[in-house]
Amino acid sequence: MRCYFCGWYFKCQSDQQTLAVIPALHRSKEKSSCSVQIITDKGAWNASFPYDYFHKSKKDFHILAGGNYFGTEGISLCLQTEACSAVGSVRFGAFSPIRYDIMGPFRYVPLMECRHSVLSMRHTVTGNIRVNGTDYHFQDDTGYIEGDRGYSFPKEYAWTQCSFAEGSLMLSAADIPLGRFHFTGVISVICWRGKEYRLATYLGAKIEKIGQGEIVIRQGSLVLSAKLMEKHACPLLAPVSGTMSRTIHESASCRAAYCLKQDGQTLFSFETTKASFEYEYPY
Repeated sequence: MRCYFCGWYFKCQSDQQTLAVIPALHRSKEKSSCSVQIITDKGAWNASFPYDYFHKSKKDFHILAGGNYFGTEGISLCLQTEACSAVGSVRFGAFSPIRYDIMGPFRYVPLMECRHSVLSMRHTVTGNIRVNGTDYHFQDDTGYIEGDRGYSFPKEYAWTQCSFAEGSLMLSAADIPLGRFHFTGVISVICWRGKEYRLATYLGAKIEKIGQGEIVIRQGSLVLSAKLMEKHACPLLAPVSGTMSRTIHESASCRAAYCLKQDGQTLFSFETTKASFEYEYPY
């Protein structure tokens, strides 16, 4: 049996609250199962289910995991475990997809450890989900959806996502093994004021800095920086050879700073307390 995982990250955010839900399927030689992870400003929880409790439509984007629904229309949760109760639903507005696959030509490279996808950079979220007694209420607020598939998360990586006035961005840098060789790959997309900016290894992007919670990448005249300034990290499970045996840490909503420059001119530069950040490099 081939080791494999696939998962999707659904983020819902208002001015006051952040809720992210991650349905996933994972398969290894020892065990196959599915799960739903929930992360909020207050904590993170994981619920595991048998493998056959997972179903994804081959025709369109509809997922069932342990009786919980995820799709283009929204999310519906009826999750009850000893540690976590999550009940309710939210509905989505129209998705904002990117122009083409975020992996570019790397989507065709065989045996890659992990492949990323971006389903919607921004859409509206309306509804209510109660998690362990706290209501997460959204009214025409902001959503974001991405996915990963492969067999393991990178050994070292950084990832951040942020929705902000007139825009939304995602940035990921990771150690990429290819046979005997390793290199640091980067993918990033910024949708701002109706324009899409993309920085990626396959477009010539280079890492200028990774360290102390900061990432700086340059691609021609474009320079993008992201800095984790104050984390509120919660533990999440991540795949190693198809098994959810690794613990990573994500700040679903934390303080960070972003800056995008072109030809030496600042397009935007801001601090926010609503960034999502994973920093799995030595800090």
